[in-house]
Order: sequence, then C-alpha cells, then structure tokens
Amino acid sequence: MNTLYVSDLDGTLLGDNAILSSFSKKILYELLHQGLQFTVASARSVVSMQVILKDLNLRLPVIEFNGAFISDLDSGRHEIINSICPSVVESIYKLILEFGCVPFVSSFNGTEDCAYYKDIINDGMRWYLNDRLTNKDRRWRAIEDLTHSFEDRVVCLTVIGHAHELLELQGAIIERHETNVETHLMENQYSPGWYWLTIHDRKATKGQAIRTLVENYGLQESKIVVFGDQINDIKMFHIANYAIAVANADAKLKRYATLLIGSNIEDSVAKYIHQDWSNRYALKSDFDIS
Repeated sequence: MNTLYVSDLDGTLLGDNAILSSFSKKILYELLHQGLQFTVASARSVVSMQVILKDLNLRLPVIEFNGAFISDLDSGRHEIINSICPSVVESIYKLILEFGCVPFVSSFNGTEDCAYYKDIINDGMRWYLNDRLTNKDRRWRAIEDLTHSFEDRVVCLTVIGHAHELLELQGAIIERHETNVETHLMENQYSPGWYWLTIHDRKATKGQAIRTLVENYGLQESKIVVFGDQINDIKMFHIANYAIAVANADAKLKRYATLLIGSNIEDSVAKYIHQDWSNRYALKSDFDIS
C-alpha cells in the first residue's frame, strides 16, 4: 500500500524559528525525488509557504488557511476555494466590532490573494503586520473601510488579542454561526501572550481538504499519515490511518494521536518519514538520522 504523508508546518515540520532546517529539507528533497507522496496542511498562506518550501518539488497541492484553499505551491493557483458566505462575513464582522476588536481579512478577489487591514490596535496585530511586510508578502493592502473587502471571496477573518477576550468572542460566534463556520483559538508561538482567533467556512478543515486530495488524485488506496501539534490538526487526525503528534504538541491533540515522536526542533517529522519510507521500500540513503 502506498502512503500519503501530510504535515503541519509551524511547531511541527518547522523549527521554532519558523524555518525548515537544511537537514529536513535535504531528506524531503531526496525522498520526493524517489517518489514520496508528501504535502503540507497549514494555517499559513501559499505565499509564505513558497518561501519556506522553496526548491522542494511538491507534486501534490498544499492545503493552506486550514483548508480554505487547496493550491499549487509553485504557481499559487487555487484548485479549491472554500470561502465564507458573504452574509455570514458581515454578521461576524459586526460581532467582532462589538467586542472592541478589529480583524484582518484574507480573501481572493478573482485574480489574486489579498490580506486587508485598517486599524492596528495592539502589539499582537503589529507583530503580524510587520512580519508580513518584512517578508514582502504581496497580499497586504491597507484599506479605509474593511467592508469593501467583502466584495472578494473572504476565506478567513483573523482577530488578534488576549485569550480571555477572544474566548468570549469565539463563544458568541459559535452561538450564532456554529453551522456556518469553523473557528480556532491559539497562541502565536512567535509572539507569546498574543492569541489568534481565526474564522473559516465550515468546509475549510484540514481533514476535509485531505479527503479532497485523496479523491482528486487517485490516492484512495494510500495509507494516510499526518503530523501535527495544535488543535487545528484534530480533524486531520480523525481521518488519518496514523496520526502522529510531535513532543511539543498541545495536550488536547495528543489525545487523538496514534504515536508521539520527538519535538519540532529535532527534525522529528523528516526523520520519521525517512525511516518509514526506508522500511517500506528498503532504500539506501546518505543520511544518518540517529
């Protein structure tokens, strides 16, 4: 049986510096050349993935924005778009304002991806904006009225703030739109103390995106092996044959894991894939993964 490997990025495949180590990149590069079926499923955009995964020849599309997009890595072209219903976007936006928050709006305008912002009201938002601008992320646009962005296909609303306020906001959104959207609340590991609440369409999950990949690319006979570290990985853990959590994973995710491996700073995902692939195909390798 063939195997499809799908890994989360931040806190899982990437080190704490948000970089794919040269060691992991070499292993993946070699195995992809040998026919490895591998892709990534992340809350990140394809734009930031292109920088991180540069030079890796991924034949399969990547899953971005937690499943809002399934996209070709090289071109950034979207094969699947799961956008939020416009009336739901407007309703949730009003709720966000009622809680004294301001969102970032991620969308597709029919031609290109966009990330809109208006008021930057806290250091957590400022960190995110500065990080993206420093990385020359071409999506970002300042806008006088965020509602103008709702003319696009909105795929994600991102609210950054303190845990207690976002927990209340999340509860209000779920109470009103539980059947319409998927929400995730997590701390930004690169800016401790600041939490991100992301709101997607209900179809935008990593689990559903993996199912779509399996169906569209004739992988129904493949064993699915996934790697993750956060609660937004739970749904892909549910659909996998083997769900593997890194040592630094959230305790809630570990409950659903088939196996625990080393941490993200130990190249644990790449080492596991290399060993599993080698065991199955008895391939020789130049790498010492001990």
